[in-house]
Amino acid sequence: MSLSTHVLDTAAGRPAPDVFVRLSRRAAHGFVPVAEGRTDDDGRIRAWTPLGREWIAEEDPRPGTYRLVFDTAGYLGDEAFFPEVSVVFTVRAAGEHHHVPLLLSPFAYSTYRGS
Repeated sequence: MSLSTHVLDTAAGRPAPDVFVRLSRRAAHGFVPVAEGRTDDDGRIRAWTPLGREWIAEEDPRPGTYRLVFDTAGYLGDEAFFPEVSVVFTVRAAGEHHHVPLLLSPFAYSTYRGS
């Protein structure tokens, strides 16, 4: 599969393990969940768990608009200022690797297209 992510806890200066992330693809009626995963000890998701038949690892991500939703409250706790972070991005060409990381702290976050 050619989509990966990782979460870095910038306040601790370490990867954020065990963060639940859901991946959805935009369809005519809204976003449809296609895969999910949890970050490993290095804060990365390299392999996704498909949800139904919407995600085909050899073909995806296909061109389209996607949304990653990070459960940041599950990592930061109940007092998290941002209980979840939603990152929407567009895949323009199939076959390219897409890496969408999240840099997270208790009161801020940022993201970018990585390699």
